[in-house]
Amino acid sequence: MGTEMVMVHEVPFPPQILTSKPLSLLGQGITDIEIHFLQVKFTAIGVYLDPSDVKTHLENWKGKTGKELADDDEFFDALASAEVEKVIRVVVIKEIKGSQYGVQLEGSVRDRLAEEDKYEEEEEAELEKVVGFFQSKYFKAHSIITYHFSAKGGVCEIGIETDGKEQEKLKVENANVVGMMQRWYLSGSRGVSPSTIVSLADSLSAVLT
Repeated sequence: MGTEMVMVHEVPFPPQILTSKPLSLLGQGITDIEIHFLQVKFTAIGVYLDPSDVKTHLENWKGKTGKELADDDEFFDALASAEVEKVIRVVVIKEIKGSQYGVQLEGSVRDRLAEEDKYEEEEEAELEKVVGFFQSKYFKAHSIITYHFSAKGGVCEIGIETDGKEQEKLKVENANVVGMMQRWYLSGSRGVSPSTIVSLADSLSAVLT
């Protein structure tokens, strides 16, 4: 296997990472905003999956084009719901306080849970734990946030690497919160990074063909 890094908006990503098995970089993109006609990039994103898992769990979409998949929220819902190992690697481009990042994550997850009537005391407590984990951090450029979703649904390990320090980790074990954390990045038209969704759709279309 080649180990040459894949550049995502000048940020290097490994083409493959090893967890319980090798996972391949199948989606990449950024979060950004346009201010006075200038594009400001916040983070670069890489989504890692096992192509054979994709074939097994998403075969109903075999033969669809990347464009068709990118516009199909049901497809991305099935991807987020699939009990397969996934890793989402987020690399900071524009520095941000951990508290700001945590509030963005909290708002998205809470709103999605409330829409589905799943925001109870347990979810609130687990979400507070996640926000607390980010609260005191400061993400300089090149800081890395990793979401490792286990194959058995309902568990996510969040890892943070800043300033070359040893990775800090938090395990999230509320299935509803974990599910909506996935959807923050993987929910089609409502995903936080449209460019990642388009890239993922193109790669998954090729895998499924």
